[in-house]
Amino acid sequence: MIPPAAEAPAPTAKAQVRLGAPAPGGLALPSGTPTLSQLYAPRGVFLNEKVLAVADSGNHRILLWHGPPHEDGAPADTILGQPTAESEGANAAGRGPENGLHLPTGLAVLDGRLFVADAWHHRVLVWDRVPDRSDAPPDWALGQADLSSVEPNRGGAVSASTLYWPYGLGWVDGWFYVTDTGNRRVLAWRGLPERNRPADAVLGQPDFSTSDENRGGPPSARSFRWPHAVVGVGGTTYVADAGDHRVLGWQGEPWGVGGDRDADLALGQADLASANELPYAPQNASTLRFPYSLATDGIGLAVADTANNRVLFWDRAPSACGAPADRVIGQTNFAGNGENRWQAVRQDTLCWPYGISLFGGRLAIADSGNNRVMIWELPSEG
Repeated sequence: MIPPAAEAPAPTAKAQVRLGAPAPGGLALPSGTPTLSQLYAPRGVFLNEKVLAVADSGNHRILLWHGPPHEDGAPADTILGQPTAESEGANAAGRGPENGLHLPTGLAVLDGRLFVADAWHHRVLVWDRVPDRSDAPPDWALGQADLSSVEPNRGGAVSASTLYWPYGLGWVDGWFYVTDTGNRRVLAWRGLPERNRPADAVLGQPDFSTSDENRGGPPSARSFRWPHAVVGVGGTTYVADAGDHRVLGWQGEPWGVGGDRDADLALGQADLASANELPYAPQNASTLRFPYSLATDGIGLAVADTANNRVLFWDRAPSACGAPADRVIGQTNFAGNGENRWQAVRQDTLCWPYGISLFGGRLAIADSGNNRVMIWELPSEG
């Protein structure tokens, strides 16, 4: 049973660093010309002890800060996907897909490599080491035969080697995941993938050649509408199924005999067959609307509840359908869901948070509608 709207949780996270548009207090608009300090509709973010990586999606580029920034408006030190800080547009200002991007989204740094979901080029780009030089070209692409190719599903049928609008990336218990959103599935590789290696397993479809929404039927315990993110914590693998307004969870490996198996739980819904949305009603600690991103600190779970303009936190990995969140940021309580809380942009408001990353007690949020990335300091439990 989904509980009624809860009171304001405490304690509250603190917004620490703002990168991008010069709010608060007014419209969070980007500069007419890109700079090293500006962002336009960022949709992905990755944070660890060495680097902050941001998918500056509207400018079709990746920005890197080597050494996570601690001051508002700090400029990036490395740009990928564009020849200069001022250039914009898909395909590296017209130079072509070999060194360009088209709406990049999810990012990850794994084993010293940078992975970027280049969504509208239908591929995942790989730099074999995290670049410290601007305009460094990628080394290879997953989902395409080469760096010049950008057709959905390689211009043919869906297979274990093709992608269609991949959005997010994940690394869980030795498996590398790509949310192949346009094909309504999640692909998985045992270990980090190598060049031209097809996926080893698929979630959300009965085989590698199928791409039906919700497996051709109503939402179920093993189907997706728009899968967007994967994360693992507490022995559970979670997938954000944005289009069905839920997060599915598999306790243990999500594979069974002959393929994927039913999920064990759903967050955002009361059961595994529901895909309800409450667009015009007060929300609560158990509702979700278009959850696009997930993050973990190794103990709890954070969910970017994108259309509700908030991030929800479970202090321990949730293990039951409809489990309510413990904390929220971006809104003053669990009932609120307004863009910037229906007021002027402030340091502690959100507008369509599309990407999140959690590391060392700091949460980076790609606050897309406000054209900025916010880094929040999270309080300890209790």
